[in-house]
Amino acid sequence: MTKGTPAQAAAQPTPAQSTTPQPTASQSPTPHDGTHEHHHRNIQGGTARAAVFGISDGLVSNVALVIGVAGAHPAASVVRLAGVVGLLGGAFSMAAGEFNSMQAQRELLERELEIERKELHRRPENERRELVQIYRSRGVDKELAEELATEMHRDPDLALETHAREELGIDPAELGSPGSAALASFITFAIGAVIPLMPWFFAQGTTAIWLSVALGLVASLAVGVGLSAFTGRSWLRTAARQLVVGVFAAGVPYLIGRAVGAGTSAATAATGARGVTSIV
Repeated sequence: MTKGTPAQAAAQPTPAQSTTPQPTASQSPTPHDGTHEHHHRNIQGGTARAAVFGISDGLVSNVALVIGVAGAHPAASVVRLAGVVGLLGGAFSMAAGEFNSMQAQRELLERELEIERKELHRRPENERRELVQIYRSRGVDKELAEELATEMHRDPDLALETHAREELGIDPAELGSPGSAALASFITFAIGAVIPLMPWFFAQGTTAIWLSVALGLVASLAVGVGLSAFTGRSWLRTAARQLVVGVFAAGVPYLIGRAVGAGTSAATAATGARGVTSIV
C-alpha cells in the first residue's frame, strides 16, 4: 500500500476529523499555539460597566457641584458640606439605580431561560430542529448540523446553554450580579467625587477653586485613558473627549454660581443700606 505524497496525506480526513463535531459558539476551541490565542474581557456581568460609569459620573457631577457652589464665594465649610452631600447622595443614588436595573435585567433573563427550559422539556424534538435550522442558517452542512444538534441535546443542561446562546444571545452563567454592580457603582462614584473636593479640606477661596479645577481636569484625562484601555479606542481621542466634558462641567456651573452669588451679594448690600438709612 502506497503512502502517497505529503499533500495527499494532509488532504485525507482522519477518523477524528470525520466523527468529532466541530465546536460551536457555545464551546471554546482549544488554541493550537500561543501565537493565535486571544482573550476577551467579561463585559456581560455589569460590574465593569458600573465601575467605569461610576468613577466618570462621580468626577463630573461633583466637579460641577463643588465649582458651582464655590463660584458664589461662600465659606469653605459650605463648599465642603455641599461636596460631601453630593458625594454621598450621588453614590447611594448610583448604587440603588444600578442594583434595581441589574436585578430587573437578571429577572427578565431568568424568566426567558425558564421558558426555554420548559420548551426543551415539553417539545425537545421541535427545539432540536430549531437548533438545526440555526446551524444551517450559518452555513453548516445539513448532516453536521443534525449531528451537532443531536449531540447538544444529549445533556439537558448543555441543551439549555446552547439554546440560550444561539436563540437568546445570553450566557446563563453570566447574568450579572446586582449586588456587585451596586457596590462597584458606590465605591467608584465616591472615588471620582472626592477628587475635586479634596482641596477644600486644606485650602479655601481662589486657591481651592484652581486646585479643584486642576485635579478635576487631570482626573478627567486619566479616566479618558482608562476608558480607552477598556474599549480599545484611541486614548488621545477618548481623553480629549473626557477633558471637554470636564471643562464644561467645571466652567458652566462656576459661571452660574458666580452670577447667583453676585446677585445675592448685591441684594444683601441693598438690604443693609436700606436698614442703615431707616436707622438714620
